[in-house]
Amino acid sequence: MSFSRRHFFKLAGASAIGATMLSPLEALYARSPRGRGPLGIGYGPLEATLPVNADELVGVVLGGIDLGRTPLLELPKNFKYTAISVTGQTMDDGALVRGGHDGMAAFKGPRNNTILVRNHELGPSETSGLIASPRYDQIGGGTTTLVIGPDRRVTRHFVSLAGTIRNCAGGPTPWGSWISCEENLTLPPTGGASKRHGYNFEVPATANIQVAEPVPLVAMGRFNHEAVAVDPRNGWVYETEDDGGSSFYRFRPNQRGDLRSGGVLEALVIEGMPKVNTGKNFQQYKNQPLPVSWVKIDNVDPATNDLTTSVRYQAQSKGAAIFVRGEGAWYADGIIYFVSTSGGDIGQGQVFAYKPNTRDPNSGTLTLIVESTNSGELNNPDNITVAPFGDLFLCEDGSDTEFVIGVNPEGELYKFAANAINGSEFAGACFSPDGDTMFVNIQTPGITLAIWGPWHRKLRTT
Repeated sequence: MSFSRRHFFKLAGASAIGATMLSPLEALYARSPRGRGPLGIGYGPLEATLPVNADELVGVVLGGIDLGRTPLLELPKNFKYTAISVTGQTMDDGALVRGGHDGMAAFKGPRNNTILVRNHELGPSETSGLIASPRYDQIGGGTTTLVIGPDRRVTRHFVSLAGTIRNCAGGPTPWGSWISCEENLTLPPTGGASKRHGYNFEVPATANIQVAEPVPLVAMGRFNHEAVAVDPRNGWVYETEDDGGSSFYRFRPNQRGDLRSGGVLEALVIEGMPKVNTGKNFQQYKNQPLPVSWVKIDNVDPATNDLTTSVRYQAQSKGAAIFVRGEGAWYADGIIYFVSTSGGDIGQGQVFAYKPNTRDPNSGTLTLIVESTNSGELNNPDNITVAPFGDLFLCEDGSDTEFVIGVNPEGELYKFAANAINGSEFAGACFSPDGDTMFVNIQTPGITLAIWGPWHRKLRTT
């Protein structure tokens, strides 16, 4: 059944939650018929500024950049930031901060601290600084945990997962842990690996120095994982896959909150469109909630990397929809948002919203709510987060200057932050539990930043 745009707005705006959580991106495309462009003012023009802790960073040179003498970000007026963790620093456990800063999530810690768990997207040979134990394997990336004080400085940091490969994104759980995802399918003995890779791992969000037990969550599937989003109502986990012909998955654990208990892995099918490629000629369905169902994956842990045994091949042989590089994912108020980084007719990215049917677990709706038609407006979105005040933030992973793009409840896209030092992507955007601070990474050379300011003072175009 196809809904009119007016009918969709009525459904999406039926409550305060609907208006806040679904309207922002959906409203973007409702502006054009009224003669209004998609770009908004947001918080105003961006200007290059030094970090508040610049004096502490003078002489810290990373990638040829003196972090205490160089503006790292361009931000709107009255916004400030600190550079809180950089590659090469010595941590409390004696290990070095490793590079490839990627996905993150923030958790409430003791004594008004924030616990930040951060991925490192590092390949099998990138073992410099890896001294933690236990390790899943003797290679690769992992995660770091940072305890951030009220002054937005690191009070403690340490390795919290070791021996995994290309930990790209992941997602927080409602029971206080971080799911870290391997975007890699290395098999032994390639690259020095002694075990299979391509799994998710769970990392407790704790302020105590602790390396997580590296148990692969095999039942969640072996594929090029990117991000997850957990529905707190039932503990089901939604998973994206970073591949040009990926699928979108759902894991239903046997026991809520226990991802090691096994469960069922499924892939999303758009009803009446078996194996549809959503990355091309899909704008005709923009803003239309399309009915979906789910098909079971029979072999969640293929022993080879042959295409015909892959998880996505199994999914699509049963009609699962195809997405072009599924990446960022985030849960907010009953909706799972996820990004197709290279989707769309010009290959600049799409954002989808999946709304489960709480009465029928095998159904729900999928809505294309954004498709970039101009790289100047949105350039390959990757990680996504939803702010406590309702705006969505997208981390760009495209070319030239990279931005953190905001989307307000009026459907306007605005540039919130710019990378002032190089063309590296932003990654890991998330908010502190009190909503006052955005944490985000410049992936290369590896800098984690804490941003704060007058979040409630957005400007309007009308």
